[in-house]
Amino acid sequence: MTDKDIDVKKPKRKVDVCGYPLSIFFIVVNEFCERFSYYGMRAVLVLYFRYFLKWDDDLATSIYHTFIALCYLTPILGAIVADSWLGKFKTIVYLSIVYTVGQVVMAVSAIHDITDTDRDGTPDNMTFHVAMSMVGLFLIALGTGGIKPCVAAFGGDQFEDHQEKQRSTFFSIFYLSINAGSLLSTVITPILRGQECGIHSQQKCYPLAFGVPAALMVVALIVFIMGSGMYNKTAPKGNIMLEVCKCIGFAIKNRFRHRSKTFPKREHWMDWADEKYDKLLVAQVKMVLKVLFLYIPLPMFWTLFDQQGSRWTLQATTMDGNFGILMVQPDQMQTVNPILILALVPIMDSLVYPLIKKCHLNFTPLKRMTVGMLIAALAFVAAALLQLQIDQTLPKLPKGVAGQVKFLNLNQAPLTVTIDGRPDVSVPAHQVNTGGYLTFDKPVRVVFNKNTSAGTDLTLMSQTRRTALVSPTLDMNLVYDLSKKPDDGMNAIRFVNALGSPLNVTLGVGDIAPLSVSNYSLVPQGKAEFTIMNRGGASCLYSKELGFGSAFTLVIPSTFNIGSPDCWQAIQVVEDIKPNTIHMGWQIPQYFLMTAGEVVFSVTGLEFSYSQAPSNMKSVLQAGWLFTVAVGNIIVLIVAEAAQLPDQWAEYILFASLLVVVCIVFAVMSYFYTYTDPAEIEAQFRQPEHEPEEKKRDRVEMERKDSDCSKSSKGSDKKKRDSVVEQHNQDVKQSKM
Repeated sequence: MTDKDIDVKKPKRKVDVCGYPLSIFFIVVNEFCERFSYYGMRAVLVLYFRYFLKWDDDLATSIYHTFIALCYLTPILGAIVADSWLGKFKTIVYLSIVYTVGQVVMAVSAIHDITDTDRDGTPDNMTFHVAMSMVGLFLIALGTGGIKPCVAAFGGDQFEDHQEKQRSTFFSIFYLSINAGSLLSTVITPILRGQECGIHSQQKCYPLAFGVPAALMVVALIVFIMGSGMYNKTAPKGNIMLEVCKCIGFAIKNRFRHRSKTFPKREHWMDWADEKYDKLLVAQVKMVLKVLFLYIPLPMFWTLFDQQGSRWTLQATTMDGNFGILMVQPDQMQTVNPILILALVPIMDSLVYPLIKKCHLNFTPLKRMTVGMLIAALAFVAAALLQLQIDQTLPKLPKGVAGQVKFLNLNQAPLTVTIDGRPDVSVPAHQVNTGGYLTFDKPVRVVFNKNTSAGTDLTLMSQTRRTALVSPTLDMNLVYDLSKKPDDGMNAIRFVNALGSPLNVTLGVGDIAPLSVSNYSLVPQGKAEFTIMNRGGASCLYSKELGFGSAFTLVIPSTFNIGSPDCWQAIQVVEDIKPNTIHMGWQIPQYFLMTAGEVVFSVTGLEFSYSQAPSNMKSVLQAGWLFTVAVGNIIVLIVAEAAQLPDQWAEYILFASLLVVVCIVFAVMSYFYTYTDPAEIEAQFRQPEHEPEEKKRDRVEMERKDSDCSKSSKGSDKKKRDSVVEQHNQDVKQSKM
């Protein structure tokens, strides 16, 4: 038999190292770099939307999940192109080029200096950056999804039939490279994002956070091409998914044509494909459809699971990331998932499942998947409980037309504020009124120190916070306060100058006129030092330890002695927004529950699917499994947009409730499912066939009633089809690819 007969292109040189083809090392390195590139970019993506493109949480979440959905839809296209046209090698190379271009475009889109003409650190043409980002993400989704079904199968092609043990070990190493790439990237790229870079102004370094994954993708492509001469390259032989779709389409069409009661009924609706397709193929399609039917409720699990990179990351931005000697970025919390996977998979396989078996409990695969869904729902309940605690530290704006105000007294003596219909409010010297913000939904008359001749009308804009600066002459100056947490865990600091002379404050604050307030300056977590200087050159050093996400107004009193050694002690601190006091460590329980649910659900689901599918249709189920992930991300968009819940904790409870309902539906479907042995069923059809007389009579009767069917029912026109597809002998390993 020639190479042409078996349709395989042999490598120019066959080199083995320790019993393994040398070519697989190029494939493993390629996979490590590609997974680093993908997960690294994805780790910082939602924060890029939120803080660079200035989208709100809902829009950032929606676009993020649209991108993930596209990444899991394109594998179907990649599999068809590889199996029917280009072959795996060319598909991987061509789509990797598309992938690399997409990563480079994303890195360029994050360079704020490109459109920052006024050099203030903010892009002046945000449309350009949004357009570049969308183009980059589309190319990345096309690339990463297109090569997803090809790389592992191409690696399996490198082994001979007698190397089954080495092939199995290869897939384990391949899986390890996936987890290593994803784990390292989710640790490193958030650190890169946290750096400051820029030509004209220093900002968060998203170009570096996207640029390093782009560089790794270039390395992945080069390494893969370097091994070209050593690869076994299997020529395309047709895609089994297309055959399955054609078979199903013919069965539906044929059944519709013979919907009249005069035609004899058939045991299964797929039996209507018998006139054209081989009985073995029809039987295999039946088995696949039986499993795919169980897939219908599964997208809801992925709806919750993939929000780790969106809602949970945004939740972490309102938390305290101080782990002692380590400062954890919000997007770095995603590393908890791969770490726990590496720990929980062997624990479940070696300890939990054997223990359950010893207890004589019938913990079937479908029951495991049901439990996995319930655990994932509990993870979102935990997230909701945590969100309730976080909400206590967030600014609470009034609803409707109401606005809020607090009074800041710049006098050396206490101040009394009288407001229409309200008890008098006391304001200490150089401080704000006791009780914090006051809420008004209509204009009011304000009187200071009972001086009715010096009354002032106060009108507030709805859903805003303002501070009323009251001067020694009892004049009132309204300034806007922050109404939400500063972005990216930064702290907002401003100074009020109660002196009669101007001052200058370093660290971005600038000059402050007498009896006025500066704009807010964003300062990172840690010890912040401000130098306060007057026109005479005297200075005072003031330092403050800052956490995450706070806002303060620092009042320089009228009694401030700038030249004294303890001048800093006279500065009064007014807390506008509380710092993040809930520690990020409290997210670990919800990550643990979600990862445990993933291990029980995803690993078991793939194992069950592969055990119930024909040997040559594993790829069909793999495509169906990836499709459930895509649909799950689309559900996030639908539910989040349709629900429009004002509180985030309520949205978490909604998703958890939906998953519980779907879990019940899946449990009912599982109860009526009958496990099959695909090998046994296939063996029956591979034996010499003897068509029963009753079926012959039915066929003759149908031919008499419908002459159009005779051409498709003739035995001489029936073709024996060889379904050529690579069997992915992986279970959980595929779920991470």
